[in-house]
Amino acid sequence: MADPSSYRPKPGQIPDSPGVYRFRDEHRRVIYVGKAKSLRQRLASYFQDLAGLHPRTRTMVTTAASVEWTVVSTEVEALQLEYSWIKEYDPRFNVKYRDDKSYPYLAVTLNEEFPRVQVMRGQKKKGVRYFGPYSHAWAIRDTVDLLLRVFPVRTCSAGVFRNAARTGRPCLLGYIGKCSAPCVGRVTPEEHRELADEFCDFMAGRTGTYIRRLEKDMAIAAEDMEYERAARLRDDIGALKRAMEKSAVVLADATDADLIAVAEDELEAAVQIFHVRGGRVRGQRGWVTDKVEAVDTAGLVEHALQQLYGEETGDAVPKEVLVPALPEDVDAVSQWLGDRRGSQVSLRVPQRGDKKNLMETVGRNAQQALVLHKTKRASDLTTRSRALEEIAEALGLESAPLRIECFDISHLQGQDVVASMVVFEDGLPRKSEYRRFQIRTFEGQDDVRSMHEVVSRRFRRYLAEKEQTGEWDLAADDAGGGDGGGDGAATGAHASTAPPGDTAAAPDGPTALDDTAVPDDGRPKKFAYPPQLVVVDGGRPQVAAARRALDELGIDDVAVCGLAKRLEEVWLPDEEDPVVLPRSSEGLYLLQRVRDTAHDFAIRYQRSKRHKRIRTGPLDAVPGLGDARKQALIKHFGSVKRLRQATVDQICEVPGFGRKTAEAVAVALARTAPSAPAVNTATGEIIEEEAATPQESSSRQ
Repeated sequence: MADPSSYRPKPGQIPDSPGVYRFRDEHRRVIYVGKAKSLRQRLASYFQDLAGLHPRTRTMVTTAASVEWTVVSTEVEALQLEYSWIKEYDPRFNVKYRDDKSYPYLAVTLNEEFPRVQVMRGQKKKGVRYFGPYSHAWAIRDTVDLLLRVFPVRTCSAGVFRNAARTGRPCLLGYIGKCSAPCVGRVTPEEHRELADEFCDFMAGRTGTYIRRLEKDMAIAAEDMEYERAARLRDDIGALKRAMEKSAVVLADATDADLIAVAEDELEAAVQIFHVRGGRVRGQRGWVTDKVEAVDTAGLVEHALQQLYGEETGDAVPKEVLVPALPEDVDAVSQWLGDRRGSQVSLRVPQRGDKKNLMETVGRNAQQALVLHKTKRASDLTTRSRALEEIAEALGLESAPLRIECFDISHLQGQDVVASMVVFEDGLPRKSEYRRFQIRTFEGQDDVRSMHEVVSRRFRRYLAEKEQTGEWDLAADDAGGGDGGGDGAATGAHASTAPPGDTAAAPDGPTALDDTAVPDDGRPKKFAYPPQLVVVDGGRPQVAAARRALDELGIDDVAVCGLAKRLEEVWLPDEEDPVVLPRSSEGLYLLQRVRDTAHDFAIRYQRSKRHKRIRTGPLDAVPGLGDARKQALIKHFGSVKRLRQATVDQICEVPGFGRKTAEAVAVALARTAPSAPAVNTATGEIIEEEAATPQESSSRQ
């Protein structure tokens, strides 16, 4: 590890002008390439106190052994030189997008005497016109099969073409009219090239001209009573329209644009690109990259633009490029794109309308691509094993943590405070073991206290169930009591072990289970399995709270750590400094995935609680009264107001209501009766409660 001060340039040595710089390691390998409007200011930022640098930047400058730079005259030249150097040196600390697959293109070989239409992959060739990329090669072949009726361009290989020319007999496509058979001289090279140009024009989005021309020719043929020719033209028009239907109109103004969206987390980023030509999506592609440098969304967009258009010229660069965030030097990037196209290119963020809606669709595709990439990575057995071993080594565990439980707290400004517990076994989520908790022992926002409560409740249940099965004498160890509180399948209190004064939450709703009512049938209890590792979402305070909860219960064989979001640092109890796992560590990736899963699970539960609280009405307080009987009441009386005025005997007249239930309904409505009628303050009019659906009535009360 090098000391950056050992190779820091002398003051005044760095010019204050645009340029591109390279960091090299001790073996003279280029490890990072960057550009700057001012080389002096940018390079000075790398040689500040290491504690103030981003962890990725800190790793780069301590790996490097020297820095050099090249001055250029404009920022556009700097952008071009940066792209060239990244391509040439492949620096390890630069963001490099990698295709998640080799996308097929529809290619027209205009560099040949008789252009050929074919599927191509890999590096683009000079003189070949490309359309796409497409997600599947069969989609290209289906489109070409339809278009060959109207544009019978050659599709055969060079060998087949030469053999047909030698024998004087065309291939099958020539006999059925899907090839103009230039191999046997049915058309001249000029006529065949004209067909190829028309094919390219249609694929480029200029579709209306050809359809209108065919419709005109069909009408003329019909007037001249050439019905067979008119029928063929009709079929040709249908083929073109079916080919157009394969790519639906997404932008009504026949826009030519590329839309770029980015989905990212702390370690990786996914980019999706939609190629829109003539208002239709003509191609789609995606990339995934490791975030090996400290880069934000704007920086990711700039790298994507460089990779996407670095080798393109002319119409391959569209008139408009829509992005989620503008690069830092948007003018230079726009000028660079314009130079490659040969005309002005608009680079902007869509704000409204169809383009914004389509950008959201591209963004969803990027998010799905990132999730799919992570899922594929996590599903590999070898990778999971390595991740568990790395975690065990980093945390000093005796063995790999085959069962990991992660806890997270969620709330909205201190209201509806809930917690989640997710379980990963052998590196994979075990959703049947997920649990949810409500925080009821105190009000307000206190993540540390909430974490202590939830961990305590989870492991009290574990000790209680061990006592129930005879594995643990809880009273002898004076470990204390039962849990009151997960929701759903995890809720319920162990009455025989709950200590006096335990104010944990009671079960919620009819789905809650009470272990005291469930016979011992040999099946494992809900909290019977202890984890080898407890992960909490947070830093040192949350880790200390979880460790304190375990210590209070006398549990010393469960490891605890926390994962802080900001820098992805791993915190251990009683440690002053965090454990920093390498960016490429599979162990860090697994911990991050466990933490993110717990976070999402907690947020979903918190939102459902908030939604339920907002829509709670007086009838919800009646035990055993479901939606069907609520609806029957409202339908019978017409509104909550009339139901509130009804007597118990009148409520009993509703089918399905006995006297006890009717009394409960009357009491619940009486408790929530408004103290005064609602008044429209503008007119002074008393607002009457109209008939409403059960949901609307419930939300008003």
